[in-house]
Amino acid sequence: MDAPDSFRNQLLAAMPRLRRYARSLVFDSAPADDLVQATLERALSHWHQFDQRRDMLVWLLSIAHNAFLDGRRRDARLQVLDPQQLDAQQDALGGDPGVDVGLRIDLNAALARLPVEQRETLLLVSVEQLSYAECAEALGIPIGTVMSRMSRARAALREWLEGRGRPDGARTLRRVV
Repeated sequence: MDAPDSFRNQLLAAMPRLRRYARSLVFDSAPADDLVQATLERALSHWHQFDQRRDMLVWLLSIAHNAFLDGRRRDARLQVLDPQQLDAQQDALGGDPGVDVGLRIDLNAALARLPVEQRETLLLVSVEQLSYAECAEALGIPIGTVMSRMSRARAALREWLEGRGRPDGARTLRRVV
């Protein structure tokens, strides 16, 4: 049974924001388009599960989030790295923590450095302008978790963009007495 026209129209209206979210999540247009396609396929095949009282975009972002996580799990099992490539990645990310590189990074690079959980939360709230409650619903997490991820993501971005963050992403521990 095909999805009704009203459902398809809502789906089409939400596609630009879904595509923007996917592209900012994976930083590459081809995999982002694959994520959008997977999301739309899942939505169309499960259209009967959509509750008309819900926001279509929140429902699609939830599907995209789950598809993204499925892909990450699949890629983690299948990823094969060349040892030279691995060394180059470690050198690029690790660096010497005692050396002040004095480089300011741009926003995309800073977003790419965030843990994916913080990045997707930040993007949903800041870029897609979802409320914390809608973000929590889309990601299937408590609202308090959304708030703490937002706080950590903003703090990390502030440090990196002001040139105060360590290039290896490590944090120093401080003792509180």
